[in-house]
Order: sequence, then C-alpha cells, then structure tokens
Amino acid sequence: MSVVSIIAIFFVVWWIVLFAVLPWGMRTQDDEGEVILGTVSSAPHNPRMLRKAIATTVVAAIVTAIIWYVVDQLGFGVEGIADYFLPRQ
Repeated sequence: MSVVSIIAIFFVVWWIVLFAVLPWGMRTQDDEGEVILGTVSSAPHNPRMLRKAIATTVVAAIVTAIIWYVVDQLGFGVEGIADYFLPRQ
C-alpha cells in the first residue's frame, strides 16, 4: 500500500471519527445554567475542540493502522472478495 493511499485512508477515517467524537463529554448551556442571549439552550457550553481534534487524530491513527495491517500484511483486499463469493471450478 502506497503512502498516498495511507494518507487518503487516514483523511477519510479522520472525518468519520470526528463525527463520532464530537458528542463526547458535551455539556449544553442549559446544563450549565448559563444560556447566552441569542443562542439556543442546547448549544455547547465549552466544546473543547482541540481536545476532540487530538482524540480524533489518535483514534483515526489506530483505525488506519488496523486497516493497513489487514490490507498490507494479511493480504485482504478488494481483489480477493470475489474468491469468497464465486464458486470454485
């Protein structure tokens, strides 16, 4: 697997993981009792985006490493899928 492929996979995995990480530890303004005028009460009080970006990067790196290991080291790939579903002759 080339470096460009690994970077592309990491990029896609990073964005998917970001949406899974965003709700972690979120407290709303309503939970904190400090609703700012002009915002909805369900808006995040302190979103901690840097902490979430770091967590996203760590999780995405682990997932990308697993994908690399399965594809590159174990040899599973798209071209081998047909072997499992087509009858052997």
